[in-house]
Amino acid sequence: MTDASDSLRDKRVFITGAARGVGALLAKRLTDRGAKVALAGIEADELAKVARICMDAPFFDCDVTDRAQVEAAVAAAVAALGGLDIAVANAGVAAQLPLIGGDPTIFERTMAVNVNGAYYTLRAVGEHVSHPGGYVLLTASAAAAVHPPLMGAYNASKAAVEALGNTARIELAPSGCRVGVAYYAQLSTDMVVRGFGTDAAKSFAGATITKVNPVEGAIDALEAGIHKRARRIVAPAWVEPMLHARMVVQRLVEVQARRGVADALEIARAEHAGLTTPQT
Repeated sequence: MTDASDSLRDKRVFITGAARGVGALLAKRLTDRGAKVALAGIEADELAKVARICMDAPFFDCDVTDRAQVEAAVAAAVAALGGLDIAVANAGVAAQLPLIGGDPTIFERTMAVNVNGAYYTLRAVGEHVSHPGGYVLLTASAAAAVHPPLMGAYNASKAAVEALGNTARIELAPSGCRVGVAYYAQLSTDMVVRGFGTDAAKSFAGATITKVNPVEGAIDALEAGIHKRARRIVAPAWVEPMLHARMVVQRLVEVQARRGVADALEIARAEHAGLTTPQT
């Protein structure tokens, strides 16, 4: 039976948000497995470092909120790799946001990066991965299913990404391409450390649904899931049953959050926390 490392050898992979965190670690893992990766992101220096580690992989400065930049990056990746087999729409941002009294630009930018960016990536790679063996993975979150306070923009964006993935799975099926959605709980990445390092989050245990989890488990799950072209990839494993029980879990979060939410919202309104990745 073919194992994951054998099945990934020589696969041509395009990854957005590859400068750090899950995107960078996944690029390194897939390169170790013999895949040929092309990287996209907005942090040029960090992206160049990852590219060097990934056998001098091609990399492209790409703001996923700009459709023309995404299309140009995908076209360049296709030219450099000779086609595409796998695309991972990984770019994302987060920031705490009280829906009432919070900064509306946080909501707008979160949706632009997380939702528009996923759509633009899906749209650009679609024709190239529409073949038997093709695979697109969209990065959602446990927050697509369960919605804590202070995370309204992020919750809404990841629920939208889940919907995009579910729709694309049906539309791309005739070509033989499969579509997956990744769901993570909080992982030990820069994004989570920055997002939950605010005064409001520290004051309010109800702002999170779980403890921070090692990112290595997510990379293992991604490798296995990409190998299988899975419809759903979860990390940690307990996220899977939570997805099925999402309505019950949501009610539990609401009950838990009643204690301290008013104070946390006041802190958040005054704190003006920025996005987890500085935007150009």
